[in-house]
Amino acid sequence: MPILVIGADGGLLGVQLEPEGGRAGGHRWRSPLNSVCFRLHGSYEALKYGTLLDGLADLTGGITESISIRQDPTHCSRLLNKLLDMTSLITCTVHAPQVRNQPEKLANGIHIGTNYRLYAIERVETLGGEAVQLVKLRHPQGAADVVGAWSRDSLMWDELPAVERDRLSGKHLGDGEFWMSYSDFVKTFSHLEVVHLDSDTARDEPSLHHKNTWQMRLYQGAWQRGVSAGGCRNNPETFHINPQLHLILCEMEEVIISLNQHSIMEPKVIGFTAYSLPKAGSETIGKQFFKKNKSLVNSQYTNSRQVSHRCQLEQGGYLVLPTTFEPGQESSFTLRVYSSKPLKLKLLDTVPSLVKSAVIKAPATLDGKSFSQYEAVFLQLADEHRTVNAFELQELLDACLPNDYIKSCACMEVCRQVVMSLDSTGSGRLKLSDFKDLMCSLKHWQSAFKNHTREKTGILKAERLRDALLEIGFQLSTDVLSILILRYMRKDGTLRFGDFVSAILHLSVAFNIFESKDPLQNGSIKLSMAEWLKSSLMC
Repeated sequence: MPILVIGADGGLLGVQLEPEGGRAGGHRWRSPLNSVCFRLHGSYEALKYGTLLDGLADLTGGITESISIRQDPTHCSRLLNKLLDMTSLITCTVHAPQVRNQPEKLANGIHIGTNYRLYAIERVETLGGEAVQLVKLRHPQGAADVVGAWSRDSLMWDELPAVERDRLSGKHLGDGEFWMSYSDFVKTFSHLEVVHLDSDTARDEPSLHHKNTWQMRLYQGAWQRGVSAGGCRNNPETFHINPQLHLILCEMEEVIISLNQHSIMEPKVIGFTAYSLPKAGSETIGKQFFKKNKSLVNSQYTNSRQVSHRCQLEQGGYLVLPTTFEPGQESSFTLRVYSSKPLKLKLLDTVPSLVKSAVIKAPATLDGKSFSQYEAVFLQLADEHRTVNAFELQELLDACLPNDYIKSCACMEVCRQVVMSLDSTGSGRLKLSDFKDLMCSLKHWQSAFKNHTREKTGILKAERLRDALLEIGFQLSTDVLSILILRYMRKDGTLRFGDFVSAILHLSVAFNIFESKDPLQNGSIKLSMAEWLKSSLMC
């Protein structure tokens, strides 16, 4: 096993590989690292952030888990027997509070803070008929200075039948290996620190070749501000925008869910929550589901690189949401689920679609008195054909819109988009009927915008853009929403009404172009280069 070199502040400094023949059978850890100090994360500065478990995960590519031994020793014994059958590297250690003049080791010779490899659990019977459970351990540097019952020179071995004594003790132990009774093991060590490996990551460790392989499914994603960084359950208005992963178990099983963040220099507080999901589906779940349903699994939230949680789950479907603790925090991440039984994991996302037309047609019975003032200004600016272009439309909106809040959509860029969206002739000019449609649409869009700007009038938080656009009529996937956020979100993480109108117009043109090219509604279109350039520039 590799020897991890840890600095005084707990940071990972490097690895020293076990020499050939250091263990019985001459097994050697086959790591691609061949030097004591290495730069997994691009600089030595990054190495000071992390724990020994982080180092084990980096070296092996597996997921790590810390398990309290003394919390439930009986359950720990059953768990150890299961883990020893799987492709898991099991170590045990003594976690002790750091105090001055703390001894380096316990009275029985076990070193505090050192991870001992656990190889086996054996149940033997003494000559007197007493059943004893023994644990086989190894010091990572080959030190064998452990004393007490069942140590190398203990008289307890004389109480075993000769066959068992010859099988377990003396000549069959490698450097640093020793036995300890399970009762002494529980009294001595405080935690198991385990690395779980799948079929790929376990391939290079010979001691695991005969073990049962973990089934693993993973998802690599990111928390993006305004798109998928909704924060934990304490944020009910944005929690639902986090990535939603559908986990399917074919039978009841104890699984390990592990979330790993890729922010090393500035780690976020991360964790995950799971819900029972009885109905299978492929689209994201709305916020009402999370307000009405109680969570089934909740990991701890910590700024560790990795958060793992073991849980027993029934056969069926589950919804897993990896999150940061606070909304709006950005980082990429990997979520992995390990099980001894087959499982499936997939991302739930929404298929883009136009639920209803975003542009509201002005009714034929539009009250002439209320619109007469707009019509008079329109005719004053219009040409002999009673049409206006983008420049004239800007003057028109500036004169007709009531306040600066609404006038934010009267910029030249938005006016050009309005013409692109409403001009059906390709002349680049709008008729009076088009202008009426625009004014009715602006009223509807303003109402939807206000519905999602609770804290401060005129400002829409980016996290609420998806829901606001859905009210307008656009059902969007995460990838599409991500592009809109990159285009329209301001530095403070918000959008103004003009940004909202511009996004609506962009989407309206895009959906209209696609629908005109897909009359049979096949869901795909074919464009020439010229058609593609024209369509993309119109959007």
